[in-house]
Amino acid sequence: MKVTYYLFFLVLSCYITHGQSFTDSSKAADTLAVVDDRYREDQFYVSVTYNLLGNKPDGVSQSGFSSGYHFGFIRDMPFNKRRNLAIGVGIGLSSNSYNQTLLISEADNDYQYTILNDSEIQYTKNKFTTYLLEFPIEFRWRTSTATNYDFWRIYAGIKFGYVLFNSSKFNSTSGDIKLSSIKDFNAFQYGLTFSAGYSNISFHLYYGLNEIFKDATLADGKSVDINSVRIGLMFYIL
Repeated sequence: MKVTYYLFFLVLSCYITHGQSFTDSSKAADTLAVVDDRYREDQFYVSVTYNLLGNKPDGVSQSGFSSGYHFGFIRDMPFNKRRNLAIGVGIGLSSNSYNQTLLISEADNDYQYTILNDSEIQYTKNKFTTYLLEFPIEFRWRTSTATNYDFWRIYAGIKFGYVLFNSSKFNSTSGDIKLSSIKDFNAFQYGLTFSAGYSNISFHLYYGLNEIFKDATLADGKSVDINSVRIGLMFYIL
């Protein structure tokens, strides 16, 4: 009987020791799984912007809320041991509308650009919209670590865009004008970008370096050299 008890306690002790060893190994494995020394940050983004027009001709103004919506993926490529310095290269889509007083119309197979006067023409809407495939390139600095998910960031770079589609819409009591695929839009657009913030939210700025239109002129022959300026919030995920 004593031998039986002895064998029982021996087996039980081995089982407990093995169980503790397995538990410790599991905890260590979990810890190793959480701490990733090859982590990447901020690879998916969603942004909402307020769109402005720069270099407007005299008489052109904006009214209402001109909005922009942007989302995409940026491959984060850290290049230092701490991985808080990185280059980001990505692809995304954006939609940008601009409510303003520059009427785009069509006559004799050509486009005409007219500055609207509220006292002469009663209208409810006048805007143009662009839809772009975008390619952002960023230099990224942040205070992140492998275990810290709330950190400060400053990202600066350049964004290239290809206009997939464009349209303009004018609504008035006397009639509506709707145009699309307007050839005077610059198909290729690019500008500087800057983002700064904490945790998942950042202030975001885009300043267009080239004009929205390539061959647009007013009735007096002056060229329409407006560019895009976008100010808003950027939300980073993963």
